Amino acid sequence: MPLDDFPRYPLTFGPSPIHPLPRLSAHLGGGVEIWAKREDCNSGIAFGGNKVRKLEYLVPEAIAQGADTLVSIGGVQSNHTRQVTGVAAHLGMKAVTVQEKWVDLSDELYDRVGNLQLSRILGGDIRRDEAGFDIGIRDSWQRALESVREAGGVPYAIPAGASDHRLGGLGFANWAREVAQQEAEADLFFDTVVVCTVTGSTHAGMIAGFALENRPDRTVLGIDASATMEKTLDQVSRIARSTADLIDLGRDLRDDEINLIDGYSAGVYGIPDETTLETIRTCARLEGMLTDPVYEGKSMAGLMGMVRSGEIPSGSRVLYAHLGGQPALSAYAGVL
Repeated sequence: MPLDDFPRYPLTFGPSPIHPLPRLSAHLGGGVEIWAKREDCNSGIAFGGNKVRKLEYLVPEAIAQGADTLVSIGGVQSNHTRQVTGVAAHLGMKAVTVQEKWVDLSDELYDRVGNLQLSRILGGDIRRDEAGFDIGIRDSWQRALESVREAGGVPYAIPAGASDHRLGGLGFANWAREVAQQEAEADLFFDTVVVCTVTGSTHAGMIAGFALENRPDRTVLGIDASATMEKTLDQVSRIARSTADLIDLGRDLRDDEINLIDGYSAGVYGIPDETTLETIRTCARLEGMLTDPVYEGKSMAGLMGMVRSGEIPSGSRVLYAHLGGQPALSAYAGVL
């Protein structure tokens, strides 16, 4: 059905801001005009971020089902589980989150600060698990759901990143429409959109949403930060196509609309390499814009690398989707 017909619970301030990054653009030679759309500034709930935008479409279903507990999963420093916990507090619900050992980082503060600290302050019921990184459905999450039922609660299941969920792509399908509206108001057009890709529904939702425009002169580039390229591409493709069907696109998505870029993940999820760290410093010192070591530092490294290589050609106007993630920075104090 049309995107406007899906129930949406407002959790954001409204359209997230778009602004130019002139010093970064000049640093990269001045041939490519770079702008940012700031999902890190999109909400007053638990520092916001891209998952809050997705949750706007999941919350109405949770309420309709009579849920009293949001149950989700992520790594120890998951931005997603922090946002789920914040939204649960905002709604007067409980939150149970499974925090798996997705990152092998030997820092004594890693599991005491950052997103995990914030989730504890927000009142979340945190379940630690030693399982490693995977974007698929996890047994630990299923056990958490069952434990809520056994205690007499009514859980609402939110998979990692809110991605492998029937409604998981709607938030960023709507984001794409929001971009088009902001372009019209400012008399701009972004021929290239750059976004970080891991569990997939942010990137996939954009693909489906922009496909409604029928603008072949716009390219969405997902920068892989999962280091599981084949699995991630499969998941992005599947979610993009299911979201396109859900919002009545009326045609099949083409393979050339689904672009996942390798080479900037540092070869492992959640660990930055020197390129990632230098990118974080560069953006901070040129624009006062903070990015994180897990997601945005890697996607921005991809943007910068593709400008330098000419893969994003001179004359392009690029929109960088800043998805958030800065609350995890303190957990990476040792490498930064």
